[in-house]
Amino acid sequence: MEPILQGKKLVKRYGRVTALDHCDFELYPGEILAVIGDNGAGKSTLIKAVSGAVIPDEGEVRLEGKQVHFSSPLDAREHGIETVYQQLAMSPALSIADNMFMGRELRKPGFMGKYFFQLDRKEMERIAREKLNDLGLMTIQNINQAVETLSGGQRQGVAVARAAAFGSKVIILDEPTAALGVKESRKVLELIQDVRSRGIPIVLISHNMPHVFEVADRIHIHRLGKRLCVIKPQDHTMNDAVALMTGAKEPDFESAA
Repeated sequence: MEPILQGKKLVKRYGRVTALDHCDFELYPGEILAVIGDNGAGKSTLIKAVSGAVIPDEGEVRLEGKQVHFSSPLDAREHGIETVYQQLAMSPALSIADNMFMGRELRKPGFMGKYFFQLDRKEMERIAREKLNDLGLMTIQNINQAVETLSGGQRQGVAVARAAAFGSKVIILDEPTAALGVKESRKVLELIQDVRSRGIPIVLISHNMPHVFEVADRIHIHRLGKRLCVIKPQDHTMNDAVALMTGAKEPDFESAA
């Protein structure tokens, strides 16, 4: 099977610091791939390189087998790659519907939309409500309530729903449960599995080992700027993963392709 998103021999340097050192990466259709690594290992740079936020100095990124050159996250988004950052990149004072369509607002059909740039609020609200209902986020009653009135889990849900609504090929989630309690984390994990069940592959960056081992199909372990290995949760323990990640243990098997 061919990877849907692939990085080959990616290199990124910041002065004398090499953040990515000929790093490889593969995401296959329909899977949840977790990316784990110690702080400073370069996993964030890797994700930024495949999502357009960073332009690699060397190597190539391929989407559906074709080489792509993303100049920005907006460029990657237009190719069907949506990223939900840890900070969520939402505007707290705006409504749920406004946040869902931020940067891709719908204009009214006809004269008023074309020449006066009037927004089609009813259509945006309808689509936003539909997408939230699709993902089981029924706890959000009013699509026009400000995002700042939502709980942390609900905000994360809106961000994931936005990505699922527009990410036609790949969704990248950066620490989606980092600031959440147990109950809200559970909802977000269920949401991730629900999105995957719709056929959208997910890259999950997380420090939370129980969450990683619960939802991931494969785990990409990143160390010293490159992929150390890829393991399957059913074949290894959390202790194995941490030992590999920190350098306490070396892989005694072939890295998965």
